[in-house]
Amino acid sequence: MAEYKLLKTEGRAKRAEFHTVHGTIQTPVFMNVGTIGAIKGAVSTMDLHEIGTQVELSNTYHLHVRPGDKVVKQLGGLHKFMVWDKPILTDSGGFQVFSLAKLRKIKEEGVHFQSHIDGHKIFMGPEESMQIQSNLASTIAMAFDECPSSVADRDYVQKSVERTTRWLARCKTEMARLNSLPDTINKNQLLFGINQGAIYEDIRIEHAKEIAKMDLDGYAVGGLAVGETHEEMYRILDAVVPYLPQNKPTYLMGVGTPANIIEGVDRGVDFFDCVYPSRNGRHSHVYTNHGKMNMFNAKYELDTRPIEEDCQCPACRHYSRAYIRHLLKAKEMLGMRLCVLHNLYFYNHMMEEIREALDEGRFAEYKKMRLEGFLRGE
Repeated sequence: MAEYKLLKTEGRAKRAEFHTVHGTIQTPVFMNVGTIGAIKGAVSTMDLHEIGTQVELSNTYHLHVRPGDKVVKQLGGLHKFMVWDKPILTDSGGFQVFSLAKLRKIKEEGVHFQSHIDGHKIFMGPEESMQIQSNLASTIAMAFDECPSSVADRDYVQKSVERTTRWLARCKTEMARLNSLPDTINKNQLLFGINQGAIYEDIRIEHAKEIAKMDLDGYAVGGLAVGETHEEMYRILDAVVPYLPQNKPTYLMGVGTPANIIEGVDRGVDFFDCVYPSRNGRHSHVYTNHGKMNMFNAKYELDTRPIEEDCQCPACRHYSRAYIRHLLKAKEMLGMRLCVLHNLYFYNHMMEEIREALDEGRFAEYKKMRLEGFLRGE
């Protein structure tokens, strides 16, 4: 069902189309993060259409805990539940193995968790993760993996990566079984595998070679942006991306800043996601072509300009910096919502510009102009 069509390259940068059962994704693409089936900051799926969102990302673990993946299945799947008709990617719950380190125990069969909400015991292994994601009926399901810390010792990382490879084989088998069942909502659900290996280039490369043999629908680079420097992240991408299949989408998980994304595109990445635009927006920080602004700053008290001149987001088309600052100072939810909408529009629009630059063979020039702008500040 899925078809990845490479349209153009510039250096390692790729411009492509990814055809799925829920529509075609133009890449490079930024996926807007809606952890529990909603973008934090009072952003609706109608808003997502307006700000140019192509893919929404939701969290397997969080939706399993609340409202429950079986409840979502009974309600017709996540697309119907959220009222969203474009692609959805669900992560596997594997990142929670990392982020809930104090609440989990890892074994070969899977991971025993305590719920972060009420402490009840949860078990999730490759099969359970695939079953939950099948119930959610997302477009793209991520394989269940362990994300080792970037500072973990080499021996631990090696063993963790070997287990992640074994888990991936189990995910693939279970996904094929689930897609063949008569009551499965999305029988064309796709599976992306995840490359791990912390900051050890040789472990990363070996793992990339192993998982490339499995002929999956796409490949992610996980376990970055979890404490290592930007330079270390770029070094790992330089090393590992060439070993992932060129004819499949490459996804850099949880990254990042606008500059990180441009650097990732330059290294051959197609898919990105990050909580930064929504999280920073909720805390008054907004992205512009000239760096980040803090809307709490007193200098905006009488500023009648929009957040960014010529921006076509819902906030900039109608409201001034002074008004948005007032809303934030007064703790009015609308202020937070407008900042989140601006940031998500900024990210989505930047990806449009990147695709256009690649189409026209001027990505190197675009990258230089954008990175210099971010450094200049307002």
